[in-house]
Amino acid sequence: MRDISKTSYDEITPPAVYFNRRSFLRTGVAAGTAIATASVYRWFNPSKMTDVASTQAVEFEATTEAEEELIARGLRVNEPSTSELNILNYNNFYEFTTQKEAVARAAKDFKTDGWQLVVDGMVNKPRSFTIDELHAISPPQERVYRMRCVEAWSMVIPWVGVPLAHLLEAVEPMANAKYVAFETLFDPVRMPGQKTAALEWPYIEGLRLDEAMHPLTFLATGLYGKTLPPQDGAPVRLVVPWKYGFKGIKSIVRLTLVADQPKTSWSRYAPREYGFYANVNPNVDHPRWSQATEQRIGESGRRRTLMFNGYEEQVADLYADLDLSKHF
Repeated sequence: MRDISKTSYDEITPPAVYFNRRSFLRTGVAAGTAIATASVYRWFNPSKMTDVASTQAVEFEATTEAEEELIARGLRVNEPSTSELNILNYNNFYEFTTQKEAVARAAKDFKTDGWQLVVDGMVNKPRSFTIDELHAISPPQERVYRMRCVEAWSMVIPWVGVPLAHLLEAVEPMANAKYVAFETLFDPVRMPGQKTAALEWPYIEGLRLDEAMHPLTFLATGLYGKTLPPQDGAPVRLVVPWKYGFKGIKSIVRLTLVADQPKTSWSRYAPREYGFYANVNPNVDHPRWSQATEQRIGESGRRRTLMFNGYEEQVADLYADLDLSKHF
């Protein structure tokens, strides 16, 4: 195998999936690279989003050097993907309802036409982006990531989207910017869960700037080769695969670069249970849930939880000065 340290990021994650909000993969995935013509996209289902009854988890097997490099970089896992049916119907999204199995029904009429993603704060070029403009900055890529909820369940999800670093590079962070604060849409009419006191609205999350710029940090605009559905955070959500799922803020309308650590929604609600970092750590339990093992949705039995959700090789250096004997 050739030295992957000499392989560019874009070279090993080709922009093989292109779409816009009206026509994203309605006729299936056009495989534009040798990877795509092998097996990387072989499970993509060109049927309509609602037609998922026959979708099954498919084992990915590395068959080429390029595919092995994707796995080595953490951009793909060599594990079965969770079925699309489960991904669409088992969700935490309190903006709609606190009942996981009811989110899809509550969100089914949520419209995202004309969506704007504002990027402001400590940047030299603040601006707003439509979803199409986001894709113009960085053509959509596919990532197959583990997702681990702090409630001790997990999935493997084939996301489509763009690296967050590409968006941040476009707005040019100032030297004194240290964190990125993310904000979900606040619209209690469209998101009826915001009429309740389940959390303080709007939902806020945050990352250190170096975490946000990490190659694994992703803005997802699709999954399973289709436009991101409302219950999974349409039209754009954050994916940080080495952190617990509540860090993956959904339906984002604003990113603000700031000098000080932002106060995030769950850490305000229960600071002893939900810290800022929220790195997956099997050695330190949540006050209500053991983190040593997890239930993979769609599987029987339990799996051993991996440090940093299996991304230790890629991200551990970010936390060399952090006490990992603490949960967050």
